[in-house]
Amino acid sequence: MRKMKLLVLGGSGFIGRNVIEQLGAKYQILAPTHAELELLDEKAVRDYLKVNSVDIVIHSAVKPGHRNAKDSSNQLYDNCRIFFNLARNADCFGKMIYLSSGLVYDQRHYQPKMKEEYFDAHVPIDEGGFSKYIAAKYIETHKNIVELRIFGIFGKYEDYAIRLISNMICKALFDLPLTMKQNRKFDYIYIDDLPPVIEHFIENDSSQKAFNVTPDHAIELLTLAEQVKKISGKDLPIKVAQSEMGVEYSGDNTRLRSEMKKLSFLSIDKAVARLYQWYADNKSMIKQESLLVDK
Repeated sequence: MRKMKLLVLGGSGFIGRNVIEQLGAKYQILAPTHAELELLDEKAVRDYLKVNSVDIVIHSAVKPGHRNAKDSSNQLYDNCRIFFNLARNADCFGKMIYLSSGLVYDQRHYQPKMKEEYFDAHVPIDEGGFSKYIAAKYIETHKNIVELRIFGIFGKYEDYAIRLISNMICKALFDLPLTMKQNRKFDYIYIDDLPPVIEHFIENDSSQKAFNVTPDHAIELLTLAEQVKKISGKDLPIKVAQSEMGVEYSGDNTRLRSEMKKLSFLSIDKAVARLYQWYADNKSMIKQESLLVDK
C-alpha cells in the first residue's frame, strides 16, 4: 500500500523536527530546507507542489518575532505571503494542516480558557497574531485547510535560551537560579502529544475549521519552576522579576475532545521530568552562556 506523502514546512524547527521524527515511519515525508524551497517565492512553491504531488501539507513554517530571531522584520508580510503561496495552490494537495496559536485571540484581550468562538472578538495588534488572524479568516471559508491553535508547547529541540521550561531545566543542570519575567497561568502540552493530534487530522475529515490544542487545566509558571527544582534535587533560588500576576494564556479544548474521542495528554509533571532527563543526557550540547541573559 502506498504511503501518504506529507510535505512538512518548517521541518528544521522545534515542532517540525519532532513531527518528522514521530510520523516518519508511517508516512513518506518531504521536508525541504530553505535552500531547497523558498516559501516567499510563489512560482517556486507552485512548481514544487505540482512536481511532488503531496497528499497533506503540514504548515509549521513561521518567521518569528522573539529576541533570538535572526531577522524579525517584515514578520506580518512574510508570514502572510508564505501562507497564501500555499493556500492558493490547494488544487495541488489534498489537505493543509496549519499550525497556528492562541495569538489569534489578541494578547491584549486574553480570557481564561478561550473557546474557538472567541476568535474575531478582537483583531490582534502584534504582527505575529495579526498574520495568524488573517490566515484564520481565510480558512473559515476554505474547504481543505484546518487550523490547529497551539498555546504553550515544550520539548526537545526548542530554543532553551528563551523557552521557559527548557530554560529552567538547563539552568538547573548548571546550578543557576531559575528565573522568569512574571508569573502567570499557561496552557502547556508536551511536544510528543502534538503529532498524534496532527495524525488524526491527516487521517480524518474535521467537523470544524479550527481547534484549540490545549490541556484541560492551565498551570502557573511558578509551579513549573518548583517542579523543575524538585526534579533537580537542588536548592536553587527561583527569581520572578515582576511581582504582579500576568494575564492567563489558555484555551478551551472541548471542541478537540469532541473531535478526538481518545485524546490524552501526558501529565505536566511527567512531561517535565521526561524533558529534564533528555537535557541531562544531552548536557554537552547546552551552551551555558546562552542561559545568562534573562527575559
